Amino acid sequence: MKKLHIFPTIQTFISSNNERELVRFCTRQHPADLAAALEEALAQDIHFLMARLDPGTASKILSHMTAELQSKVVIVLSDEILSAIIQAMYADDRVDLIRNIPDIRKDRLLHMLAKAERQDILKLESYAEGTAGAIMTSDYAALPADITVREALEKLRLEAPDKETIYYAYIINKNRSLIGSVSLRELILARPETKLQDIMQLDPIRAKVEEDQEEVARKILKYDLLAIPVTNGNEVLVGIITHDDVADVLQEEATEDFHRFGAMSHKVSDLNLNIRDAGFFSMLRKRLPWLLVLVFMNIFSGAGIAAFEDTIAAVVALVFFLPLLIDSGGNAGSQSATLMVRALAVGDVKLGDWLKLLKKEVGVAIGIGLCMGLAVSMIGIFRAGPDVAVVVAMTMVLTVLFGSLVGMSLPFLLTRFGLDPATASAPLITSIADIGGVLIYFSIASWYLRDIIAAAGAA
Repeated sequence: MKKLHIFPTIQTFISSNNERELVRFCTRQHPADLAAALEEALAQDIHFLMARLDPGTASKILSHMTAELQSKVVIVLSDEILSAIIQAMYADDRVDLIRNIPDIRKDRLLHMLAKAERQDILKLESYAEGTAGAIMTSDYAALPADITVREALEKLRLEAPDKETIYYAYIINKNRSLIGSVSLRELILARPETKLQDIMQLDPIRAKVEEDQEEVARKILKYDLLAIPVTNGNEVLVGIITHDDVADVLQEEATEDFHRFGAMSHKVSDLNLNIRDAGFFSMLRKRLPWLLVLVFMNIFSGAGIAAFEDTIAAVVALVFFLPLLIDSGGNAGSQSATLMVRALAVGDVKLGDWLKLLKKEVGVAIGIGLCMGLAVSMIGIFRAGPDVAVVVAMTMVLTVLFGSLVGMSLPFLLTRFGLDPATASAPLITSIADIGGVLIYFSIASWYLRDIIAAAGAA
């Protein structure tokens, strides 16, 4: 059945009170499709459905919901139903859910869970946001090194229903320190009586609980892992991070960077806002602050123009080229910033590479500026004569160079001071390039056209 038909079908079963067919239908659908379909549902319909599904199925649907829809579902479900669903969820998913529940109700729900589950949730919840500990799960497969492949497979077969993944099993010693790993493929291909210590991969790639989640994502992508183990300062295995969690992190970070690069907001709560559901005042709060700052920055551009009133009065044709020149500098800066923010984000470059990249950027920017200067000089000759054409061509080279160097350097500068390089947003760079472009343009014009300006003044 097409995904578009899921919600109308659910509505039909609910309106006819056909619980049996409703449950049968939902168990045949993918949880992600059901979660998406319920975005359109009324609160009472969501309650009707979730209350009749078994906790395992309901937990999978809930884990695929957006944070906004989860909050809606949590409100309509009773403590008894919600606690059963939480028990059936994977450890990392239920911690994400618990974080969004008000403290009073959270305490009630935690006390309804088994002691081991309650302690596990509180432990995972204690890790700082944005770290490996905050996104890891404790549902992993751990095995001792001295058992056989046959024993390992039997143990995994019994534990598989409660584990998020068994594609990797992690080998630990008596102190629970991570000493190796073995894949399910290796276990299947090995002889049954072989000891795990003879086939395990020693010293597997790992993450630390306090490590930044972006660094963990890069490791998983670099080494092409389905999951990565997480250890504490004593190398004790405390959890794993799976590839689906990394996909969520990358999507979250990309959204955050794009919003910041567009000067949308600096607050995480604002960056996670769903634009489809956002209200007028939410969008106003999200977009207005940065733009107000940039408005006042652009006053300097106006002040620069005012300082060269005599030059403009003497050669009015200069005004024709002003938007073209300063926009070119801003565009060049935005290009450079985009490349640098991405390179810093994925780890292609580091702070120590700044000088090397600066030298390269100077050459590239001059080359681009010369080509653009040659093109605009043709317009200058036709529009205002050779003298203005020379000024316009020289300005084009220097504004492109200035904008490119600002766009390249600002992300490094922000990173150096521990700030998010994505804050080097296009509007911010454009404003800086505008100010610099105005000063460069009219300074060159005042110098090169000084005789024309003097003659106009004398007249």
